[in-house]
Amino acid sequence: MNKQLIAAAAMAAMAVAAAGTSLNAAAQEVVRLGNLKFAHYGAVSYIKEIAPKCGIKVDEKVFPKGPDVMQGILAGELDVGTTASEAAISGRANGAPIYVVAGFAKGGARLVAGKDSGIKSVKDLKGKKVGVTRGGIHEVLLDAELGQNGLTSKDVTIVYLAFADLNQALLGKNIDAMMQSEPQSSQAINKGFGVEVMKPYDTPIGEPVRTMVMTEKFYKEKRPLAEKFMRCFLEATKTFMDNKETAEKYVREVIFKNQITKEDFYDAIGNSPYAYDITAEHIQVTTDTMAKYGTGKMAKPPVAKDWVKTDLLEQAKKSMNLK
Repeated sequence: MNKQLIAAAAMAAMAVAAAGTSLNAAAQEVVRLGNLKFAHYGAVSYIKEIAPKCGIKVDEKVFPKGPDVMQGILAGELDVGTTASEAAISGRANGAPIYVVAGFAKGGARLVAGKDSGIKSVKDLKGKKVGVTRGGIHEVLLDAELGQNGLTSKDVTIVYLAFADLNQALLGKNIDAMMQSEPQSSQAINKGFGVEVMKPYDTPIGEPVRTMVMTEKFYKEKRPLAEKFMRCFLEATKTFMDNKETAEKYVREVIFKNQITKEDFYDAIGNSPYAYDITAEHIQVTTDTMAKYGTGKMAKPPVAKDWVKTDLLEQAKKSMNLK
């Protein structure tokens, strides 16, 4: 009898251990996330902080620019990536197996001129050196602004630099102006060596929406995990939208290690507010603008309705009573 009790107890203990292991494995489902280091990408970074309570683990890898995120996806290293729409569109055009599943910020661009450059409008860029990062939405916006002001890339000298190097080039007067992201453009203005010429939102693109993409494999084959991740993204984004102090503290202290000021942060987010919605129409207009000006190397411009999939987003919004 004692032997039977001992055997039963041992089996019960094994069952509890197995259940615990199973729960732990479920809690440790990993989403591999590619992200960039900008103020308006902060809510996406925050997902990893709240991921455990969402029942997942997020492994974030930070890249210098959007096309690098696409390379990570093509290499099979990422499940989800965040980037400007230009990099996503170019990636899809050239075979990246991705879907746009959400937006996460809008705006985030500014044409900034050197303090003593005399540049006050886009037309004043003629004959000047203009810095921009290749492969970002800023390059598309610069081409569109030049085009609608009667200029081409032949009328200005385009200097391609990494986002991190543009401010230094403007400060050192190696360029006359730059189409820059946030918070770097706000920093240039607040430090006094740059002046705002314009926010480039008067093109057909309007305010560019930053894109969250998922690999087709992740979207189709790991649906329950993709659903958890999307809800976690919305929770992180809603937290940053509703609690600006939490957003500011996290972005300034955790992401930028106190290298930007409160003023830099609030100016940056004022020009690149957090968001989550995106439409196929917006992606199509951006694609058409890229094709018109030859921005990005697209083997064949993709049709937005074929790869913008917002069903996960709408499902998550409904479950959280978000409009």
